[in-house]
Amino acid sequence: MIESLVEGRHFVSVQFGRWEFDGQVADPEFIRRGAALTAKYAIAGGQARTCGPITIFFQPFHAGDESEHEVQPVSDPTGLLLTWDGRLDNRNELCHRLEIPDSGLCTDAGIVLAAYKQWGASSFPALLGDWALVLWDPAKQTLLLAKDFMGTRQLFYKLESTRITWSSVLDPLVLLSDLPLAISEEFIAGYLSTCPATHLTPYVGINAVPPSTFLQVERARAFAKEYWKFETSYRIRYRKDCEYEEHFRQLLFEAVRRRLRSSSPVLAELSGGMDSSSIVCVADALFAADQAGCPRLDTISYYDDDEPNWNERPFFSLIEKKRGRQGYHVYVGGTDGAFVPPDSDLFFPLPGTDSLSFERTREFACALRQSQSRVTISGIGGDEFLGGVPTPVPELQDLFVHGRGFSFARQLLEFGLRQRRPWTHLCFDTVEEFLPQFVRRLYDHPPIAPWLTPALVRRNVNAFWADKKRMKLFGPRPSFQAGLSTVNHMRRQLCCSHLNALSNHRATYPLMDRDLLAFLLAIPREQLVRPGQRRSLMRRALAGLVPPEIIARKRKAYITRQPLASIDSSLRAIEGLLKSPFVAFLGWVDKEGLTRALESAERDEIENLIPLLGTIKVELWLRSLVQRTQIDLGQSHPFDLGHDQSQDRPVIAA
Repeated sequence: MIESLVEGRHFVSVQFGRWEFDGQVADPEFIRRGAALTAKYAIAGGQARTCGPITIFFQPFHAGDESEHEVQPVSDPTGLLLTWDGRLDNRNELCHRLEIPDSGLCTDAGIVLAAYKQWGASSFPALLGDWALVLWDPAKQTLLLAKDFMGTRQLFYKLESTRITWSSVLDPLVLLSDLPLAISEEFIAGYLSTCPATHLTPYVGINAVPPSTFLQVERARAFAKEYWKFETSYRIRYRKDCEYEEHFRQLLFEAVRRRLRSSSPVLAELSGGMDSSSIVCVADALFAADQAGCPRLDTISYYDDDEPNWNERPFFSLIEKKRGRQGYHVYVGGTDGAFVPPDSDLFFPLPGTDSLSFERTREFACALRQSQSRVTISGIGGDEFLGGVPTPVPELQDLFVHGRGFSFARQLLEFGLRQRRPWTHLCFDTVEEFLPQFVRRLYDHPPIAPWLTPALVRRNVNAFWADKKRMKLFGPRPSFQAGLSTVNHMRRQLCCSHLNALSNHRATYPLMDRDLLAFLLAIPREQLVRPGQRRSLMRRALAGLVPPEIIARKRKAYITRQPLASIDSSLRAIEGLLKSPFVAFLGWVDKEGLTRALESAERDEIENLIPLLGTIKVELWLRSLVQRTQIDLGQSHPFDLGHDQSQDRPVIAA
């Protein structure tokens, strides 16, 4: 394990298999090659079970005490087969409901199988935690693929007329494809705008199981069904602020405690912001009360002392001082290797990996090795769900819809004074989201990089408008609708970020716990954001637990220098990429417009900087794919990169 971590690999439990609809046994050579491709992600050896035309394979990665006692796939006398990659947070409750004695040796997978036997697919809403599963029901000749409500674990599939193949990593589905794969333009449009839809992967014909959904396959027929959603009518109303604060503290402590369930130490990201600092302080309180489920919590922090707007060291040092222990520190200010393909044989299924990011991954892996950690905790989600973005619009929309004219006018004026904005502008922002989409599109436009071609935007308009959906006037309260929109955005972000092989370690997110999010969507919006008070509930509830310097912090820092420096130091490599870019040949990008954007970046202009970096990463990724895999870029065969091409075709720069 240690040697693999040093190599920069991260681990997941891999679920993999194939079902031949014609009744033939799955090709043993295909299963063997798939097992070999996925072996690098697991720690222990895998095991396959064949039941007629279906073969289910599992490569284990053990992170909890009980999982080390299980052998998957698990089965029962009726022939049910289950593979499970997950953490079951309510195992005690389910054991009680199912009348299973929880001796401590009962595994999560065993409990899930018992729940399915009792309730069928209706058991999925009862499974709290981060998980993905594959279940074969021979009596019904049905295959089920399912994921947790947020999509923290991945599960992909390729459905063909004669078979279905699935995997929790993309490697075997792409690298063992019989025919060249086409790149999904819809995915690329999402990647360059608001994050791709959760069912997409970069490859046409290979899909992902969406969050909170199960895919039911009955031979050549398949349909997806959403098995759980937030209750629109669920509301929490207390008389006093302190009651909201106490409820929030209980849920946050429970969310962190659930993610500390590990037989090895846990590594927490610590940035010095409110979210990560709160998680670490809560975890320390759980350790002090002897309620943590792991041996130790370590921290890892990223720093760049040369970044003028991103000096996090003083803040994460406060937490380290409070803990009495220094964490791992990773310098992220270098630029060597930016926009240069990594010298590695690893498969990179998603844009974003270059030699620089690969080296940082090695440093992260080194911290994992030294900590002996298999699980990481991240503070992602706090800004989005706890009022980190101080917009008053959802609260004003609630007042507007419910006809509370006096309160609406009062809050409109107070927020206007605090934000130094005319009340007429705030009033327009409040009501314009209720207008029909065709009206809004006459004057409103999502941020679209100017070098993206109109044809790409026109063909994928929904991807660019994904975060600008119309608010329903007579639906659930507007603040609830806005919360659901944020949930969906975070789902897309998680599903996209976890596609990369180098990001596939066991990451957990306490601030996106299902119970905690249900609470945050059910309380009045004014508990989260008040005039002049960002993160109002979080600050009030955690006062005395988190250092006051962090509680009083105005806003999180941001990075501007490093991306510009990366472009400056890698200008020659980037210009080589853009001489005859794939992204232009495929009709996604106007080459001249992209060149002008690069020239602006050379002058240290940061407008459109993030989409520029994204576009360059897509180009770098496409070239890596064409060299290593069978990719169809719209021609009868992939480009021959070893020879010169005509000027209307892209070539790899020497």
